[in-house]
Amino acid sequence: MYSDQEIEIMGFLPAPDEYFTGKAWVKNYVFPDAETDAYVGEVMFAPGTRNNWHTHGSNQILLIREGVCYYQEEGGPVQQIEAGGFVNILPGIKHWHGASPDSVMIHTAIGINAEKGLVNWMDPVSDEDYNGK
Repeated sequence: MYSDQEIEIMGFLPAPDEYFTGKAWVKNYVFPDAETDAYVGEVMFAPGTRNNWHTHGSNQILLIREGVCYYQEEGGPVQQIEAGGFVNILPGIKHWHGASPDSVMIHTAIGINAEKGLVNWMDPVSDEDYNGK
């Protein structure tokens, strides 16, 4: 795990607690505006941290930079995606993502067609769902 000083030097800021179980940090690169209809940023998840169930109005693309990403779509199994892998999440798919229990995970998140809505937050992910039970 990175120290608080290392996280600050890397440019990450604390993520909103209400959308995560555990500790997470965000670093934003591109916000939607009149010319760029997309969002690009990174999220760092402490070991065992995951975000709430949510959907997107358009595709979200996750590029896994470090660690192992746990990813689940509603009704499906928990998938483990290694660093260097990616997920293309289709519009309206209820899902969550987070870090494996034993390592930090960092992903780059790309939200396209932001005018369709970036994220619709829902309920926290249960320990049972996180553990694939």
